[in-house]
Amino acid sequence: MRIGVPKEIKNHEYRVGLTPAGVAELVHHGHEVALETLGGDAIGFHDDEYRDAGATLLPTAEAVFAWADMIVKVKEPQPQECRMLRPGQLLFTYLHLAPDPEQTRLLIESGASAVAYETVTSAQGGLPLLAPMSEVAGRMAIQAGCHSLEKAQGGSGTLLGGVPGVEPARVLVLGGGVVGVNAARMAMGLGADVTIVDRSIGRLKELDTLFEGRMKTLYSTRDAIERHALAADLVVGAVLIPGAAAPKLITADLVKRMKPGSVLVDVAIDQGGCFETSRATTHQDPCYIVDGVVHYCVANMPGGVARTSTLALTNATLPYVLDLANKGLEQALEDDRYLRDGLNVHAGQITHPAVAKALDYDYVTPMQALKDKAVQA
Repeated sequence: MRIGVPKEIKNHEYRVGLTPAGVAELVHHGHEVALETLGGDAIGFHDDEYRDAGATLLPTAEAVFAWADMIVKVKEPQPQECRMLRPGQLLFTYLHLAPDPEQTRLLIESGASAVAYETVTSAQGGLPLLAPMSEVAGRMAIQAGCHSLEKAQGGSGTLLGGVPGVEPARVLVLGGGVVGVNAARMAMGLGADVTIVDRSIGRLKELDTLFEGRMKTLYSTRDAIERHALAADLVVGAVLIPGAAAPKLITADLVKRMKPGSVLVDVAIDQGGCFETSRATTHQDPCYIVDGVVHYCVANMPGGVARTSTLALTNATLPYVLDLANKGLEQALEDDRYLRDGLNVHAGQITHPAVAKALDYDYVTPMQALKDKAVQA
């Protein structure tokens, strides 16, 4: 199979879909790989390394899209990239379609098949291709929150861990998944007073055991979130419903009543955000203030540590890229029901139930969509 890797074009996005080691592995299995020139240059993966690994370097994204059977990216395709896709082509990347009707429409119109990293599941019930970036984003959420609490950034001037004789900051983490656990671990490591909220009692028990009672756990209710948000210095939004838009857990009215100079970090912004006052920002201009509360809502947080993120992401995605390349889309999905959960769009049809519900499309099961396409062919 011909596998193409274009350079990412989202604001301050320096990650790349494959490392040189990943390319070498695909070439070893008999596949051809082409990258857009300088695709990994900003994070120290230079063109010569890709050539040595067996890749072809192409001068433009247009050339990569025109050449490839499968496109491997990191971030969701921008409108100009969607328009380069063609019927029968496979796109493998993060999509986050539920809050993005334009991208969804363009992918439908392209006739291509789109498999989303964030909805591929595992036998253990996890999200194996979202997990590595969730780990990065959870840890970065605390870094960003610490910086945003500084007075010069609009924050209250509170040091997260305090000092002897001065109480630490209060951190509220909404969601006990991968993002939430990594955020809580980082905040606790810096000495903060941390409370984590989740709707699963079983998960809260696991977290209480994991952190040996050093972190407060709280069952999620509107009242509990409101009380703790009003007392918090930093709130991290880490909720996720796979494929669906994030629920709005902090209302605009609640933001008005929060402490001046407190900080909201919305890691769920890729799925529309879990605060009513959230809007996507970039690494170039990451923060804004609403009613005295600092909002950090960067939609590609792991892109800020792009080299680490690229290495971690390729470690996770490479086995799936190999499976798709070795078997082709239809056979790979037939053999692996967990990979099948990643198919969001196929030949003009929506094949993920949460995306269909969020954007009011008819839902077609992945296997039915593949069958329909085969009949048409």
